[in-house]
Formats: sequence, structure tokens, C-alpha cells
Amino acid sequence: MGPGPVWDTLIVGGGSAGCALAGRLSEDPGRRVLLLEAGPAYPDAGSYPTEVRDVGSLASASEGHALNWAFATELAAGRRASTTRGRLLGGSSAINGANHLRATPADVEGWYGWSWEDARDAYVRGEDDHDFDGPEHGHAGPVPVERPAGELLAGLTQRVVRGAAGLGVPVERDKNAGGPPGVGLVPANAVRGVRVNAAMAYVLPHLDRPNLTVRGDTPVARVLLDGTRAAGVVTCAGERIEAGEVVLSAGAVKSPQLLALSGVGPADELRAAGVAVVADRPGVGHGWSDHPSVFLGFGYDESLHPEAVSTQAVVHLDAGTLDPSLPPDPAGDLEVLLFARPFSPGGPRHLMCAVQRPDSRGSSVLVDDDPSTCPRISHHYLASALDRARMRAVVRFAGELLSSTGITIPAVAGMSDPELDAWVAGSLTTSSHLCGSAATGAPDDPSAVVDPQFRVYGVQGLRVVDTSVLPVVPRRGPAATALMLGEVAARLMSAAGVDAR
Repeated sequence: MGPGPVWDTLIVGGGSAGCALAGRLSEDPGRRVLLLEAGPAYPDAGSYPTEVRDVGSLASASEGHALNWAFATELAAGRRASTTRGRLLGGSSAINGANHLRATPADVEGWYGWSWEDARDAYVRGEDDHDFDGPEHGHAGPVPVERPAGELLAGLTQRVVRGAAGLGVPVERDKNAGGPPGVGLVPANAVRGVRVNAAMAYVLPHLDRPNLTVRGDTPVARVLLDGTRAAGVVTCAGERIEAGEVVLSAGAVKSPQLLALSGVGPADELRAAGVAVVADRPGVGHGWSDHPSVFLGFGYDESLHPEAVSTQAVVHLDAGTLDPSLPPDPAGDLEVLLFARPFSPGGPRHLMCAVQRPDSRGSSVLVDDDPSTCPRISHHYLASALDRARMRAVVRFAGELLSSTGITIPAVAGMSDPELDAWVAGSLTTSSHLCGSAATGAPDDPSAVVDPQFRVYGVQGLRVVDTSVLPVVPRRGPAATALMLGEVAARLMSAAGVDAR
């Protein structure tokens, strides 16, 4: 028998989870780690484009930007858009709003094989919280977490926080404490206006490790299989790279696509796309969820109420407290998020209204065996009558919130249910928080794709570590949770050792 592969662990995707996993696994000098990223891999923090570093800019998340995959999707019947995913080292953490919100305890306890204590400890390991002390917050982790304070709260943000409190919403001083939902400031993985993405935190400081190699501009076509064992990957350029274990951390669109291209997925869909079936897993690309959202634009006289920085306030609500006909969710199933800075110079400000615990489920279907072909993505947003009622409740609350702060109420606030449903249908967008496209579950669950150790059912030596594995999208944005998944997976894989595959 010849020598073994050069790489012990090959990670596909340098996004949030992949960077956290690579950084932590390479702390063991005996484990040889290769991280492959489809987009550019910048050598240091200063090399990132200005719009990536500036936490107040979402320019790199715009459709058509070279660093955004912008996967085409159908949000609902007749409503098309794109879902934002980062295509660079750092992934979506490099182009998003830098909101560092943990999942709630109720979210985590609903995931098969998970406990809130394990998740909380992993959040703590990853964080360097600049504002709160105590065992609920970390101070030795690589990810800085800050909230605006003092004079930075003057103006619109302060008015929104006070307005929500005046409407009876509890003030939630610490959004990451796991307490009841309320109104509070958004914790951010940013320092002095610089977005600190996952690569800056977990990978770039450690590029001098001899056992860690990072390659950018290396999209992967499929997993290289030896029977039902993962033996490496084949890149889109045709290069074969062998490894003892393969981890897909390519995100909740690309990871299930790569599984399907490798023969792991719904058998009928794979055959229709011209792919030989290795493991029939009906849950690949199916049953996932995301946060449907709409934006309420409003005018704001900045000369009267200057906004010092791009601060954000977020209100989390129990829909049952807004509408007694809706089932209660004490963990908060609705969100109103203030975008204090206009999207374009001189433009309006916005409140984003989102359903955080949707009933509706999406699908992502392999079209053909070409890895460059976008899957057929359908969110099926608001297919549930309950989701439509939730959306009406959160939009109306947002209108009431604006009114309470003295801002002109958008016209939608006074619409009838049918009128508001029609407005929502024409304004619907996505939070790009797709989760559950390769979900964790029990071995006898036909919809499950991975076990609680992130191992793919039916294929040895293959794991998925990203938000694909979350059975249901958390009630908060999943950016911090993606980092947490990398932390948890690294602990599990380190404990197992490089030879236990």
C-alpha cells in the first residue's frame, strides 16, 4: 500500500463555519488541514476591498457583485429574487450586516442531538465580548463582539428603542443572554467600523502554521468517492485532491448541491440530472427554511436628528401577543430590524419586518450534473396561512412603532388583510438565512442527512458543517450560529483524532 493522502482534513468552503473549523482544527500540529475556497483568498485583513471592510456598507452583497454568488430563487409564485451568499474567504460573514446574534435556547433544544449548554459553550469559546462579563460571554475568542454606546445612540436608533419600549416591548439589554425577547441593540462582529469576518478572526492570523493551507479560486465539482467512502474532491478544473476526511462547509446552497453532484440525495432527482446514485437521501436540498421579509421605507430628517454611525436596533416579538388568534411563541417569532443608514445617499431609512419561525419550507433541486448550474431554488415563502398572518402582524406593529416615534406612517399600516397580503406579495424579499438543506436527524428519519456529529448518512469520511445541518432556521439571524457550528465540529473531530474516520 502506498503512502496515505497528504491532507488529513479537506474543508470545502471558506465561509463562517469553514473558517472556524479550519482555524480550530489546525491548532493541532499533527493534523494537516486544507481549506478550499471558490472565491478569492485575501492574504491579510488590509487586502479586502473597502466595501468588505466597511461594516456600514452592503455593496458587496448586491446582485452582480463579483463577491456575491447571488443564487437565483423563486421566493413565492411569481416573485423572483436572488439569495445573497459570499464568494470569498470569509464567506457571507464578509458581506453581511455583521449582526452577531445567537440562536435562542428554544431553537437549539429543538435540534436533534443538541443541548443549549453545548451550543452556549461554543458561542462563548468563539467570542471576545467587549461589553458584557460573566460565564455567558467569552473574552478569549477570536471574534470581537461590540454594541454601540453613549453618544452613538443619539437620533433615530434611540427613538426606535424608546418607541418600542413605550409600546410595551421589554428592553432586552443583552440580545445574546438567552432571555425573553424584546427591543435592544444589535451586537456586531465589528470594531471601529471594520467588519471582522470569519477569515480575519480564525484563519488569517494563522497562515504561518505549516499544517494549514488555504487555496482560493478553487471551486469544487464533487466529492471523490471510493465506493461509499469519501477519498477527496475533484475541482472544477479537473484536479483530484485526496484527503482522509472531507468536510463540506460550502453553505446551505452549495453544500447540498455538492452532495447531490456526488450521488448523495433524492434518488429520482439525481437520476433525472444524470448523476449516479450512491446514497438515496431524500432530505438533501429539501425541507429547509428561511426568514421571509419585507422593508418599510420611511423619510427621516437627518439635519434635525443626526445619526452618528450606522447603529441598528432590533425588536423581537411574540406574534401571539400582537394577535390573540396566533399561537404564542415566548421565544419571539417576529423581528423588526432598523437600518439606520440609508441604502443609498439621500434615500429613505428602512425597517425590515421578518417572520422568524416560518412554517413554510423550501426546496433546492439539482438541474443537471454541471456544478456551475444554479440549482432550482424555491423558498415557498408564506405558503402557510399562519405565516401570512404573522407577516401582517409584524408589518402592522412596525407601522405603529414608526407612529409612536413621530415618523410618518407608511400607507400599508391602514390596509385591510387582503390589501396587505397583496402588498407583501409584491414586496417580499429574503433575509438570505437559508438553513436545513442537509439537516441533522435520527438514523431512522428518512429526511435526515447528517447525524449529530455532522457525519453524512450512507457515506464514510464525509461531513457537512454549515447552516445546512440546522433542522429549522433559528429565530435570530444564523451568522453567529454558523461560527458556533465550526467550533462544535472542531471539538468533536479533535476528540475523535485524525485516524478515527
